[in-house]
Amino acid sequence: MADKSKVIRRVKNIRRIRGLRLQREREVFMKFGAKLRAYLFTGILVTAPVAITFYLAYKFILWVDTVVNKMLPSQYQLGSYLPMTIPGLGLIVLIVFLILVGMFAAGFLGSFFIRLGEWFVARVPLISSIYSLLKQIFETVFSNKTKAFKKVVMLEYPRKGIWILGLVSADLQGEIETKFSEPMVNVFIPTTPNPTSGFLIFVPKKDVIEMEMSVEEAIKFIVSGGLVEPSKRV
Repeated sequence: MADKSKVIRRVKNIRRIRGLRLQREREVFMKFGAKLRAYLFTGILVTAPVAITFYLAYKFILWVDTVVNKMLPSQYQLGSYLPMTIPGLGLIVLIVFLILVGMFAAGFLGSFFIRLGEWFVARVPLISSIYSLLKQIFETVFSNKTKAFKKVVMLEYPRKGIWILGLVSADLQGEIETKFSEPMVNVFIPTTPNPTSGFLIFVPKKDVIEMEMSVEEAIKFIVSGGLVEPSKRV
């Protein structure tokens, strides 16, 4: 009987040790799977923007080549005198054309026609609003004097104790500025992972903390979901 009880205890110990080993192996496998998922998501965040950017650029170049080819006579179409089609040739032609247009617009005759065209467009009811909006957007993007998105700030939003990064476009001016009794700033709050979407809020100047990071670093930080941290300023 004593030998039988020893055998039973030994079997129970073996089962207990085997169960602990299986549980430990299961935990290790779960941790390994969690790490693999984290590595997978990090790889997607790193490679997806680059891949999508190059893909869209390639598609844009092919689209420009097609449009430019349709605008040219058949005997002068791109690649008609070349043994192979060169992607991007239409884009080069478009850039040269835009440079020539810019040179013409900078002259007296070109500026006269531009003012005449704007005078005509301003008198068309719906077209004038669309043209005015697009002109303001392009002037804001391409003007060297603009202050759009030149400063990164941190502020408490949507409540106290929760902080978020924002991009300051300019100090608040005009009609909206007259409604406040203290200096305000326009802050654009971009969203993750698409920083082109977001919302605009008006914040008192005293409630924002100016950051030393650049706008590009802030955008990378937002797009990556906090994985790509800005470098420290010494």
